[in-house]
Amino acid sequence: VPALVMARGHVVDEVPEIPLVLENAVESTKKTSAATEVLQSVGALDDVEKAANSKQLRAGKGKMRNRRYTLRRGPLIIYKSNDGVEAAFRNLPGVELCCVDRLNLLQLAPGGHMGRFCVWSQAAFDELETLYGKEGKRIPFCSMTNPDVARIINSDEVQNVVNPVKPGQKEYAPKRNAIKNTDALEALDPYAAAKRRQQGELEAARATKKDEIIKARRAKKEAKKQYKEQGKKFYEKVSVQGDVCED
Repeated sequence: VPALVMARGHVVDEVPEIPLVLENAVESTKKTSAATEVLQSVGALDDVEKAANSKQLRAGKGKMRNRRYTLRRGPLIIYKSNDGVEAAFRNLPGVELCCVDRLNLLQLAPGGHMGRFCVWSQAAFDELETLYGKEGKRIPFCSMTNPDVARIINSDEVQNVVNPVKPGQKEYAPKRNAIKNTDALEALDPYAAAKRRQQGELEAARATKKDEIIKARRAKKEAKKQYKEQGKKFYEKVSVQGDVCED
């Protein structure tokens, strides 16, 4: 269990045992300073400080939607009767509280990851026997002991009981899509099929003549360059100033 708690990111190096069960006097704690001393005495304050240091500004538009900061989860305080314990622990960053009668899976395994660091009071820990004992709530259990369904179906015990395969089942041809299959389109609309085939032939012919078209365009471009050079020379010739005004 400690390895599972540490794998989830909790700092429990100084915690003497897990699950951590404290005396019932913790439920009558009324001051935050007293709550801090309680957590420090059992080595759980390091996890609270880790959660406090992880507070940072949220990335994205969540800042404008009342979710401005992100914070890691700290210890979960589970109690039986609220004699001031909620007022004492609620101001500690990352610390959450829960009554043993209202255990919440979202608090016990946030994000679907097991291993939440829980701090129990002795009364809350003893109440579990009443809640989930023989006369209490029914704990869900697995319906199947062997999850390999394929192995169960192919086993000799099952195959000897099931009915054999019935012969003579009618086989149907797969349905052809007229949008993709031209032959299926021809059965519905011959003119549309002929038009599609003609369009395909034109595209194929255009693809084969692509090199010729590009070659003709390049030759035309080279011819234009030749005339451009002649035009430049003629413009320079006619732009020369005469000697009419020299006298």
